[in-house]
Amino acid sequence: MKIVLLGKGGQVGWELQRTLAVLGNLHALGREDGLNLADTESLGRCLDAIKPDVVVNAAAYTAVDKAESPDQHALAKAINADAPEYMAHWAAQNDALFVHYSSDYVLDGRGDAPRTEQALVAPLSYYGATKAMGEAAIMQSGCRALILRTSWVYGVRGGNFARTMLVLATARTELKVVSDQMGAPTGADFLADVTGHMILQTQKDADLSGLYHVTAGGCISWHGYAQHLIQGATDRGMTLQLRPENIHAIPTQAYPTAAKRPLNSRLCLDAWQDAFGLVAPAWEVGVNRWLDQVVGADLS
Repeated sequence: MKIVLLGKGGQVGWELQRTLAVLGNLHALGREDGLNLADTESLGRCLDAIKPDVVVNAAAYTAVDKAESPDQHALAKAINADAPEYMAHWAAQNDALFVHYSSDYVLDGRGDAPRTEQALVAPLSYYGATKAMGEAAIMQSGCRALILRTSWVYGVRGGNFARTMLVLATARTELKVVSDQMGAPTGADFLADVTGHMILQTQKDADLSGLYHVTAGGCISWHGYAQHLIQGATDRGMTLQLRPENIHAIPTQAYPTAAKRPLNSRLCLDAWQDAFGLVAPAWEVGVNRWLDQVVGADLS
């Protein structure tokens, strides 16, 4: 099996290099290899040259607030919508499986129950809108596809909320963090491992193709997540100025951002777990493992 991985340098892409390498002949590509998702002609030449059985797209435009600026709209749409549409059509024409990652930002965040895959797509931001466009284009292409909607991703590589909290905690004695947005911190390593399993099963049973919600289990607020991180890092011997009790809870309205965030990022995992026979571990399991890996490492 030949696999093309796009976005090898990102949080999920980095971990996918590990999990996909054991499945077959992996061609991992990133910016350093000249990958430019905004240039579909060069993307097409790349796919035509390799002729993969599986295309895994872990690349995305993820500057959520920056994407609200009109001068970024074309680039965000090119990477998050137009490129996935092109890859999906290529996959359909070449009988390849297309794997793509989407976001809870395609939903409006209403209510407090986990949202299923049938929930109305109603993004609150331009970033979310481009991810929704990408999802729709893939589903309309007719290709065999796995679309993994996920949320609150962190990893040992790249920038993320967890890393930011630890960096801030080395210098600050107090911090304010939003407490009314709820979700499941989800490890890039977990997503990569799950992807490998899903690819193998879908290659054997094409009926497994579709859109799935895939996150870690349980949920927490950003405020609770921050407290868990600081307490965990302290327990592991990291010298911090910030204590968990000095992380103050604030509402979303007290922390304005260019892009509106969904308050409820809980995703129902039943369809994915039932279809593939897998179980999502509690979010604490992955976060604690991440802390074991990064405490003592250079966070700059």
